[in-house]
Amino acid sequence: MAGDFEFKIRNGHFNAKQFIFLVAGILLFALVYYTPPWSDAVDPAGKHFVLSREGKGALAISVFATIWWVMEVVPVGVTSLAIGVLQVYFLIRPAKAAFTDFMDPSVMFILASIVIGMVFTKTGLTKRMAYKMLVIVGEKTSMIYLGCFVLIAALTHIMAHTAVAATIYPLLVSIYGLYGKEDQPTKFGKGLFMGMAYVAGAGSIVTLLGAARGAVAIGFYNDIIGQDITFFQLSYYMLPIGWLMVFLLWIFFMIFFKPEKSTIPGLRERAVQLDKNLGPVTRKEIIAMVIVFACILAMSLSSFFPAFKILDKTAIILTSTILFFITGILDIDDLEEIPWNIILLFAGAMSMGFCLWQTGAAQWLAIKWLMIFHNSSGFFFIIGIAFFVMIMTNFLMNVAAIAISLPVALVLASYLSVAPDVILFTSLVAAGMPFLLLVGAAPNAIAYESRQFTPAEFFLYGIPASILLMAVIGFAVYVLWPIMGMPIH
Repeated sequence: MAGDFEFKIRNGHFNAKQFIFLVAGILLFALVYYTPPWSDAVDPAGKHFVLSREGKGALAISVFATIWWVMEVVPVGVTSLAIGVLQVYFLIRPAKAAFTDFMDPSVMFILASIVIGMVFTKTGLTKRMAYKMLVIVGEKTSMIYLGCFVLIAALTHIMAHTAVAATIYPLLVSIYGLYGKEDQPTKFGKGLFMGMAYVAGAGSIVTLLGAARGAVAIGFYNDIIGQDITFFQLSYYMLPIGWLMVFLLWIFFMIFFKPEKSTIPGLRERAVQLDKNLGPVTRKEIIAMVIVFACILAMSLSSFFPAFKILDKTAIILTSTILFFITGILDIDDLEEIPWNIILLFAGAMSMGFCLWQTGAAQWLAIKWLMIFHNSSGFFFIIGIAFFVMIMTNFLMNVAAIAISLPVALVLASYLSVAPDVILFTSLVAAGMPFLLLVGAAPNAIAYESRQFTPAEFFLYGIPASILLMAVIGFAVYVLWPIMGMPIH
């Protein structure tokens, strides 16, 4: 029987379905890589962009990795290792470039963020936060959804969404522990953890502190257009869109993942009692909070004061990891608890993203796609840009997606008399919410650690969520932003 066909690999296994997708990924890689040269991309000025053999190889790796990641034919971290290996074997990039990206500062930032979450769990801070929040939101599971989502979105206004996800994740684990299903996947569990990832993205678009993409995009905009966008100008246009998405996502998860229990009877009383059982705040909790908030403050100040810009955010947040060990909050045994599968997942995504960028494949894709809308109306050109950025940010780090698409889009926009402001803000909204792949954003990967959903489920429900995002972008471009003073033309 086909359903009984299994291959055993150490402690894991994959069945016939996984074997089919394993082979499919390899075959599609070969199909893309060995096809004859593809046609050049040509921009409005007539400049040709050739897709090199290396560029076609980068696209082949992306197709291969997407299938293996989504179908989880092997652990997602192992797929990431294959990304680096394929670059070397097929001479797409040298080993030094392919594997150096595995230790990119962004990967180290994610590592440090996850360590913060571990500290909050170990010291008991997450349980304390969870119980106090449950006392406020009550026993209705719909209100627990909403309370968690609002808290996550609010925190992303003042700190990076990766750090927020890492901090909130153990809190959600504590809340889910009171649901009574322990480690079993449930609709409530899926909605809680997938919701964390989605809402972290929605909240992060509101200020420059939520993610690095905003500062990078404004830098490109300033260089190309010669105008600057202030911190508060960005927040003025982004706040209604970010919070509209937060509440729409709450409705989304109440529809697709309506909790099995409408209420958890006695939850408030249990939360009050459990909070009392924790006793007074401990010395380690205080030290952990001081370290974390000091790091958040240092990263926030770099956005306002030029003197602090020399302090790289990765170095700042890694300082917290060092201090956790110096102060004795963590010890050597805790290193074994770090989810290296998730770290490798993101490391591979970084390597793939840089591969697409450095081989020219990403720029070739951007021009090919956006030229389709060259003769369309301004509105559909803007929606086309948003769609491209949304897809690209699921494969690349969102900073790279912005770096690839925004310059091309701003140049093409001038031919259609489209206002550059709307291009900038549309791109930032789309880049902030990668709902399809785990590698699209660190909160996606952190949420996956809950094991409440599979990569395939994340992709499947990400499709309607992405359609919702595109609808909100269309509403913003056509209705809301013009009312607020941002015209299309």
